[in-house]
Amino acid sequence: MARLLTPNMLDAKTPPDVNVQPDAREPVIDPTLGIPVNINRQGTPKHRLVTIGDSLTHGFQSGAIFNTRLSYPNIIAREMGWNQLRYPTYEGPGDGLPINLEHLARQLDQKFGLNIDWWEFPSFLSFVRNYLDEVEDYWERDAGSIPPDPKRPINHNLAVYGWDLRNTLSRTAQICQQVLEENPSDDDYLRQVVEYHNERAAIRVLNSARDANGKALTPLQAAAALGAEGLQETNDGDGIETLIVLIGANNALGSVLTFKVVWSDTGYDNMAINDRYTVWRPTHFQAELDRVVAEVKQIRARHVIFGTVPHVTIAPFARGINKDLEGKKAAAGSRYFPFYTLPWISDEEFDPDKHPHLTGQEVRAIDSAIDQYNESITEAVRSSRSEGRDWYVFETAGLLDRLASRRYIEDPLARPDWWEKVGGDYKLPPALQKLSPVPNSRFFRSGANGRTDGGLFSLDGIHPTTIGYGIMAQELIKIMQLAGVKFYHDGTERIGEVKVNFDRLIAEDTLISKPPRSLSSAVDLIGTIDKNFNIFSSMLKGSY
Repeated sequence: MARLLTPNMLDAKTPPDVNVQPDAREPVIDPTLGIPVNINRQGTPKHRLVTIGDSLTHGFQSGAIFNTRLSYPNIIAREMGWNQLRYPTYEGPGDGLPINLEHLARQLDQKFGLNIDWWEFPSFLSFVRNYLDEVEDYWERDAGSIPPDPKRPINHNLAVYGWDLRNTLSRTAQICQQVLEENPSDDDYLRQVVEYHNERAAIRVLNSARDANGKALTPLQAAAALGAEGLQETNDGDGIETLIVLIGANNALGSVLTFKVVWSDTGYDNMAINDRYTVWRPTHFQAELDRVVAEVKQIRARHVIFGTVPHVTIAPFARGINKDLEGKKAAAGSRYFPFYTLPWISDEEFDPDKHPHLTGQEVRAIDSAIDQYNESITEAVRSSRSEGRDWYVFETAGLLDRLASRRYIEDPLARPDWWEKVGGDYKLPPALQKLSPVPNSRFFRSGANGRTDGGLFSLDGIHPTTIGYGIMAQELIKIMQLAGVKFYHDGTERIGEVKVNFDRLIAEDTLISKPPRSLSSAVDLIGTIDKNFNIFSSMLKGSY
């Protein structure tokens, strides 16, 4: 039975164009939307896979961009048997930037063992400060500050963590370099997080994205340049076989990462001032999406996959507090908790007058706006397929909803009417089901005996682990096969359903195969570091 919208579900500050709903939007089951398309499949595009997006496509995890060889585009390319995918890398003393929490946890494990005793705490603080200083020096003043060669070929993975629709439309490596030149780094003893880390990371993605005259290109323009290179046989036709566009999460995610709801207003499309907004009104999102779609239509790509935007509280960074102002537990049957706050704050210690938080009503409004974003994305695909373009919907939001432990899986009464229609809770691949405990969407926890909870999200509680990226890759591969994309192994075409090698990913995912042990709980470690170094507020500036 469909739920009714009641006054206690509404937040008074919600703009009028946000259509607040009692239940989440029903996910798309058929990526083609039931619209057949006939396309010219003759010839071999020079670029088999190109991706545009944000942190999920870039490969961000555990507070840093570092393991880009295991981003979902790379996992797909490996299953395609295509070893030519070009992507940025981020080597350095801390293994990535701005702060690789996994790497730091392992360093602490080696230095202090399983637990840090009270008399070791000053030494702990000094160790972390020196660690952060070394990472900052590398990226701001040493080898990491040197831009990559602008004459190298354009990357295939053109995603940049923290970028939204407007960044993707307008931002280039030249703009990012100008920001760095206007804000020279200084070695601040107290502030040790890499300054302007987003610009530094973006330059490594886009510095070679330039036209014949050396003019810097946006990600969309860079993809258009790759598409214009044409087929291997004729130098004409579609130069890209599959283009994946997964962008828009950062038009809402800032509300959760800052625990502040600031709806977009005048200047939402101006990069110089729109950082003040944490969630875009649906009408503003639609206007920005229309511009993105118009540019994607100009890219010579045989197949285009457009991803929807995930709901903001699926990731465990925003922990649901299951008590109201009177301390009573919320009744079963709602997909929202009364409050959301930092993951290391327990129900017992949470104080709305003290801790940063969002209310359930605010989160419902944000998710309702995201549902409208996703309707806009779906309609863009529908319109393009009606025009004869081979575009598809990748239901990112639906996939993550079906993995949401605390939202739907543990509370059957909260499940919407469409739950069973779309397949119920997502069935993990057999290799993941064999793990103990079976990975879930809770915050990652581990101790002396290994992982004790979580496993699908990395140590920042926002971005997937490598096996989580593998799940995304698997679902995208299904769509690519539906589109007729061929996959190869050792030069031989693979027949039947192509499945990601999760046994290999488990071995490569060090959080799963060798979880950190420090402080007996990864979430406690992160909370302790954040309380003493204010890392998250610094790190998230420019990372969402």
